Amino acid sequence: MSEIVLYEQRDSLALITLNRPDAMNAFTSEMSADLLAALEKANEETSVRVVVLTGEGRSFSAGADLKSGLVGRSVHGKLQYEYRPVLSAIATMPKPVIACVGGSAAGIGLSVALQCDLLIMAEDAFLLSPFTTISLVPDGGLNWQLVRQLGYRRAFQLSIESERIPAEQCVALGLANRAAPAEALLDAALDWAASLAKRAPLSVAATKKVMRHAMDHGFASAYDLEAEVQQMLFRCEDNVEGVQAFFEKREANFKGR
Repeated sequence: MSEIVLYEQRDSLALITLNRPDAMNAFTSEMSADLLAALEKANEETSVRVVVLTGEGRSFSAGADLKSGLVGRSVHGKLQYEYRPVLSAIATMPKPVIACVGGSAAGIGLSVALQCDLLIMAEDAFLLSPFTTISLVPDGGLNWQLVRQLGYRRAFQLSIESERIPAEQCVALGLANRAAPAEALLDAALDWAASLAKRAPLSVAATKKVMRHAMDHGFASAYDLEAEVQQMLFRCEDNVEGVQAFFEKREANFKGR
């Protein structure tokens, strides 16, 4: 599919790998476009239930490739027409996307990692918002992500001080879900993804939809959407199978119907 964004399907999992290790997987226009194409492929493939996004080499992504320049686009254009479609594809895909962060995730790499539904880090990895060191503002949705997760004061401090946030602290702060030894990181991510792939896919997709909605809306709106989605799921084939498996004390076989 691409040499700089690798795509591999393993049973019901899609593994997407940023593959510019010599540049610490820094984002270029080409990599943004290829990542978007890979995410769209995973979304369209009906047999894929969970996506794992990782980086080759010693970093998930160091952020934007400053050496490549803007390549004919303004910063505003790059943010709106290169990065935003990638971030939107992750958020709107009805399948969970797990960020598997080894080494570090910084700048737009951090934005992409935090946009994923779940995040697992190597125990020696860190997250970094480095923008004030080059006189820029956090972008790629980072202001929203960090303030929502950490609150204003902590998010502001970590950003203006460009503080490296180690994996253990990321888990404690809720920026990451889990940490694993660096040498076993990808296996841990794939094992986690495989366990999630056994869950009812319609339920997982609906939960992602409602919880993403709840982050931007009030209680009443979220409650109404819950009721609407629950009515759609009730007595679907997987709902019947799940209830039957519960009473029969066996593992359910969900088919996404």
